Amino acid sequence: MNQLGFPILTTITFLPLAGAILLLFVPREREELLKWVTLIISLVEFVISLPLFIYFDEGKAGMQFVEKVPWIKEWGVTYYMGVDGISLLLILLTTFLTVLCILSSWRAVEKSVKEYMISFLFLETGMIGAFVALDLILFYIFWEVMLIPMYLIIGVWGGPRRIYAAIKFFLYTMAGSVLMLVAIIALYFLHGKATGVYTFDLLKLYQVSLPIKTQYIMFAAFALAFAIKVPMFPFHTWLPDAHVEAPTAGSVILAGILLKLGTYGFIRFAIPLFPAAAFKAIPVISVLALIGIIYGALVSMMQDDLKKLVAFSSVSHLGFVMLGMFAFNVQGVQGSIYQMLNHGVSTGALFLIVGMIYERRHTRLIADFGGLSRVMPIFATFFMIVALSSIALPGTNGFVGEFLILLGTFKANPVYGVFGATGVILAAAYMLWMFQRVMFGDIKHPENRGLKDLNFREIVTLVPIIIMIFWMGIFPKFFFKKMDLSVQHFLYDVKARYEAAVTAPEGGGFLVKGVKGSKVKLLIKE
Repeated sequence: MNQLGFPILTTITFLPLAGAILLLFVPREREELLKWVTLIISLVEFVISLPLFIYFDEGKAGMQFVEKVPWIKEWGVTYYMGVDGISLLLILLTTFLTVLCILSSWRAVEKSVKEYMISFLFLETGMIGAFVALDLILFYIFWEVMLIPMYLIIGVWGGPRRIYAAIKFFLYTMAGSVLMLVAIIALYFLHGKATGVYTFDLLKLYQVSLPIKTQYIMFAAFALAFAIKVPMFPFHTWLPDAHVEAPTAGSVILAGILLKLGTYGFIRFAIPLFPAAAFKAIPVISVLALIGIIYGALVSMMQDDLKKLVAFSSVSHLGFVMLGMFAFNVQGVQGSIYQMLNHGVSTGALFLIVGMIYERRHTRLIADFGGLSRVMPIFATFFMIVALSSIALPGTNGFVGEFLILLGTFKANPVYGVFGATGVILAAAYMLWMFQRVMFGDIKHPENRGLKDLNFREIVTLVPIIIMIFWMGIFPKFFFKKMDLSVQHFLYDVKARYEAAVTAPEGGGFLVKGVKGSKVKLLIKE
């Protein structure tokens, strides 16, 4: 049993699913009751997840709150869950944003409310399960489970082109997932051949380093699945359609959490399992990340639709995450993880804000606005703070993440750092230009004169995000202390296994048994 004395990871993973089952027994005509029950379940889920942060021991680098039970012994499948300083913060981001998504859906969703709330709770189970799973089959199940509710949220409650967007989202993600499944099965047999033990246990699979040529193939399969989910350039084309057509809460959870499962997949699976291939891929990943940063920013600048602008900005922001991750130093990786959290908070808030103005005007075209700060001063204040955090103003959360990423990137490759820094300038250009056109100037359209400012529910939805923006920007150590040792362990372990791979004899897999300084002791399996 873990340090809390009860299976907390199982509880937070399956509580939303239990809530979804409970909603099945609530009459669909009782829409207010359905909303309140869902909100209470999501709040309870968030509260239960807080002890993970409180009782997490930052002095330990390994997995904590571990739950491990044999599942399918014949196949080496285990029910294996655990968290470290990397997944811990992403779990809390998930439970935090889910509450805000339910609040934002209160008036935005008018049809099939029961099915919508069930889908959202089902989605939360899939997301948290993917962050805590330490068995590859268990992870893959949760990874696929997420597709179904997200497909429904886009396809049923989305915009005019929702079916097209939902199918495109599903096909892109499924294509990458199938390749990953093939690689998982191949890894299972390769581990068995090298050690005599057939297992899907991730931590045991870490110990086997495959021949370099094999690593290239396996890394490509995993990386493609995760690159599509991020999404990295040029696999990003599904994202703008999905964001634009999804309902507001769908866009928030898609940007805030689902995209992070792609970046998390790299840092938890693709890189540590195949370190030699990961190091070899640094130039390719870094260049694609830089293209994504600059391309995403330039395309954002050309958008006339608010939601499309925010959607393409995600391509740029996630490019920073990948750039920092593949710097392979403490500053870059810490900045990458922190930027995952920042993007979830800031871009999630931008989608909430766009949704609030859309509910009032039923248009997202920038040309249809102007002068809104005169009639909606509270809205303008919130919008300004979130926009400034998105462009990484010092004192906000975005500054800390981007600064560390650029610091790590310059340390690893100054040329990449220079190109990455241009993304910061372009982000300020498109975000401030958009804000100026929407908030300032004359009120050109009569419909805008009578717009009501934010109501109490909307203010309650945005206030926690504003608190997080400044908290993460001014007191980053509060969050970094939880991930410090995990990041150092990740880098030390990956570099040790990389060294083992490149110095090992050609042919079969081998076990990395221990690390001392820069020397790696190997056991060769005949």
